[in-house]
Amino acid sequence: MKRIFIFTFLAVVVGGLSGGLCAKYAMAQERRMTTDAKQESPLTTVNRRATLLNQTKWPDFTYAAENSVEAVVHVSVYQRSTFVDYFFGHPIRRYEGVQAGNGSGVILTTDGYIVTNNHVIEKANKIQVTLYDKRTLQARLVGTDPVTDVAVLKVEADNLPFLPFGNSDSLRLGEWVLAIGNPYNLNSTITAGIVSAKGRHMLSPDGRFKIESFIQTDAAVNPGNSGGALVNTRGELVGINTAIASPTGSFSGYSFAVPTGIVQKVVEDIIQYGAVQRAVLGVTMTEITDELAKKMNLSNLNGVLVVDIVAGSAAEKANIRKGDVITHINGIAIKSTSAVQEQIGRYRPEEQIEIIIERNGKKQHVNVVLAKFKEKIKYPDKKFYDDPNE
Repeated sequence: MKRIFIFTFLAVVVGGLSGGLCAKYAMAQERRMTTDAKQESPLTTVNRRATLLNQTKWPDFTYAAENSVEAVVHVSVYQRSTFVDYFFGHPIRRYEGVQAGNGSGVILTTDGYIVTNNHVIEKANKIQVTLYDKRTLQARLVGTDPVTDVAVLKVEADNLPFLPFGNSDSLRLGEWVLAIGNPYNLNSTITAGIVSAKGRHMLSPDGRFKIESFIQTDAAVNPGNSGGALVNTRGELVGINTAIASPTGSFSGYSFAVPTGIVQKVVEDIIQYGAVQRAVLGVTMTEITDELAKKMNLSNLNGVLVVDIVAGSAAEKANIRKGDVITHINGIAIKSTSAVQEQIGRYRPEEQIEIIIERNGKKQHVNVVLAKFKEKIKYPDKKFYDDPNE
């Protein structure tokens, strides 16, 4: 009996050890196979690495998109035009017709003030706005500013969703932004990109005076996006999409937006005064190159060089001279001539600004009372009619 008990005890112990060793071996084998599988599958490796990242450090566009898209509208414009039929080069018939176009706009107030581009509504006889909820409303043209390519519309409605202005100055290179608009009549289209550059300037094809200090992004923008919103990841309006750089007329990797630092002041002026109260400094400037810095014996390449002064201008009265280098305006560092235009464009005549200049290698603080811009701005015909097909 004692011998049987001893054998039974040994069998249990050996069985337990064998089972444990087998289980341990099986677990080790499973771990090895799993490790081998992970090493063989880059997808698994990527997924495992991704789960270790702190998700809160990565941007999620859904908040900005869902809180912005309802404030972006589809703008439809109609223009009466004269058409001519020709026969072997000779006009045989003239008739009146209507041309239609479209773009985008952004609601700025709950009672229906909308910002868009001047080139979207220029020469329009009738403007209609289609809201995100598919309502179509007649729009009234409040005013336009061809200099900044901004226009303000008004629809009669209440409790509309709107976008708050953000600070375009605080945008950083590489920061994520969303472009929202209606390209090719595809309503409420959202694309994403980064801030590629700030203070971009493009030559005006018609030679007119322009204030251009564009935000450049690589968010896809196409015909129909003009006047739409550029928003940051907090859902704040930081720009109005205006132009693309493309040899084909379609998106080729670069798009441009008017910063809200300019837009907000223009919109406020149009609503309050009916026209932009534009101030000027009265200087001719050029950007500083390495060659120019050596020629002018400048200590660095910062700022812009004053090459001429308008007689009787605000600059002359403030004792700014040819050869001075403008480095800051109201504490904002100046790196280009377009940056000067942008900063001056934020102020009204008779307002005072502080400019930091360098003269003969020495820094000086200059207080300037800005003057009024004297060029007359032409506004489009404000005549409207009811039926675009009549």
